[in-house]
Amino acid sequence: MLQSLISPVLPTIQQDLHTTQAGVSWVLIAWLLSASVATPILGRLADMVGKDKALLVVLAAIAAGSLVSALAPNLGVMVAGRVIQGLGGAVYPVAFGILRDEYPPERVPSAVGAMSSVIAVGGGLGTVLAGPITGGLGWRWLFWIPMAAVLVIAALCRRYVPASPVRTGGRIDWPAAALLSVWLLALLLPVSQGQAWGWGSPLTVALLAAAALAFAAWVRRESRSANPVIDMAMMRRPAVWTTNAVALLFGAAMFATLTFLPQLVETPSSAGYGFGASVTVAGLVILPMLATMAVGGMISGPLHRTVPFRAQLAWGSALLAAACLGFAFLHDAAWQIALAGAVFGLGLGLAYSAMTSLIVHAVPPAQTGAATGMNTNIRNIGGALGTAVVTALVTGTVGAGGLPSAGGYETGFTVLAATATAGVLFSLLIPGPRRSRPADR
Repeated sequence: MLQSLISPVLPTIQQDLHTTQAGVSWVLIAWLLSASVATPILGRLADMVGKDKALLVVLAAIAAGSLVSALAPNLGVMVAGRVIQGLGGAVYPVAFGILRDEYPPERVPSAVGAMSSVIAVGGGLGTVLAGPITGGLGWRWLFWIPMAAVLVIAALCRRYVPASPVRTGGRIDWPAAALLSVWLLALLLPVSQGQAWGWGSPLTVALLAAAALAFAAWVRRESRSANPVIDMAMMRRPAVWTTNAVALLFGAAMFATLTFLPQLVETPSSAGYGFGASVTVAGLVILPMLATMAVGGMISGPLHRTVPFRAQLAWGSALLAAACLGFAFLHDAAWQIALAGAVFGLGLGLAYSAMTSLIVHAVPPAQTGAATGMNTNIRNIGGALGTAVVTALVTGTVGAGGLPSAGGYETGFTVLAATATAGVLFSLLIPGPRRSRPADR
């Protein structure tokens, strides 16, 4: 929710903080960059020192970042708060690691499915709540409310989450962590800003080249390290790399859709499409998506005994593809958007839960935090790439009133449908239970 709450109200924040559209975009970019760097490193640290301790640290960072952002008098302080908040991205691998440590094996799939469902729903719920909260209380309450909630959650976690029974020990290879941070930042920054900077600009090209060099150096360092941040042998396991490939494509389809679908609904009808909806009404149109997300996530665990996780991931990706085609060509009425959104949500909940379960069961318990952290990161990278591509397609065609043309949205969602279809194909490459069983031990 910390990401999706903010996206719909960026124009309001821009006006209140007296900044530019390019400047306010850093409110989103700062969180993405911080989360991308922190998630795998803190996931590894949690495996080492104890996930219960790491969880409290991560929740404290979310609360502190929310406080700074809520009080921010200018854009610089706001961005600093979002960087601190971004450390909270590590809550995903830490939470999944705790579930695997504490639950008996037969209950892990259902627990992971429920947790994945909550995360997926949270990603869309922010879009629904942003309008009413901002209209009734003001945009700063988009930070005050999460801060209060996180403080309560931290107290409950301190009381009820037991000490981790599984720890890897060792230490962090800080040069490897630094290289990981460098290539992630050098990749995500130009991908996020390429449209503004120009994809052929010297800065964009230089950063992408630096990302490639830093990535190669990172892989080399991790392969030789006695204490790798991310174990390259683990990443090369068939069940891991194939699932991560789907995560990249899945992230592109998911994040780009959640970004542009509300914009499509909010576009004035004078453009020849759209409904001129407010942020609040746009949230209500996609409300069916949230309901089916919850259903998809909750049924994934119990369903895996008859429909394996890799089949669930393939079906989920197929539903995403079908929904994106619906968004592209059936958007003349709000009910059509809502119906396609319900299909998208079901696929999202099912695929999200299945993907996480595949990673959790493909690695030893002591590597759960690092593995799920990297899977989360790969989804974020896919999300940045997908959003950048669709941004270029949507804004590259101008229609009535200087607004993006309907053709831009149609092309963008068609590309996302093709991306989700590629996810189906990669899902079929994931090894079946017999071939992945040795990795579970």
